[in-house]
Amino acid sequence: MTWTIPNILTVLRLLAAPGVAVMFLYFFRPWADWLAMLLFVVAAITDWFDGYLARLWKQESRFGAMLDPIADKAMVVIALLVITGFSGMDPWILLPATVILFREVFVSGLREFLGDKAGTLKVTKLAKWKTLLQMVAIAVLFAKGIFEHNLIERTVGMDHATVQGVLSGGIPDEVGLVWNMQAAIYTWWIGVGLLWIAAALTLVSGIDYFRKSLPFFREDTP
Repeated sequence: MTWTIPNILTVLRLLAAPGVAVMFLYFFRPWADWLAMLLFVVAAITDWFDGYLARLWKQESRFGAMLDPIADKAMVVIALLVITGFSGMDPWILLPATVILFREVFVSGLREFLGDKAGTLKVTKLAKWKTLLQMVAIAVLFAKGIFEHNLIERTVGMDHATVQGVLSGGIPDEVGLVWNMQAAIYTWWIGVGLLWIAAALTLVSGIDYFRKSLPFFREDTP
């Protein structure tokens, strides 16, 4: 394996995947959300750069082709576990996350079963789109955590009546409660919507891979 820049970017993206979860172990929120989102977004951007640079510099390798989808899956799976946890197992998050995790495990199992015939399950444009949507949805949901905890921090020392008065417009909003609440609501529903769309594309691409693998399930297949 040659340590080209594309391969180094892929390895760094793989290492960044558990780093997203580690942010919540060593930092308080919303700093953990900020750092996790920044780490995730930077790692997601390298997903485009490593492939682009590999093609541009003619540095495509078997190592990169093997590790690239693993790094993508690790990023998405770990980030979804974190988001599912801090969302309190909300079904709006849990259900699409379950579909995505199930599909990734299922397709990985198919590739392992096919062995040297796994080339049949080449990455499709649909699979690339679902990965992009997954990453955008996850980044937006991390942003929701930032706004939510900014809101919590700004209500420290306020009683319930004061908070309600500010949010209803009866009391001047001097600390930004209203816009943080609105941002938290919008990023939540946008993130959830994108995650459901990503889950639908994930399911369709998984069915497509299964359909392509069906001929190899015949007992007479060499």
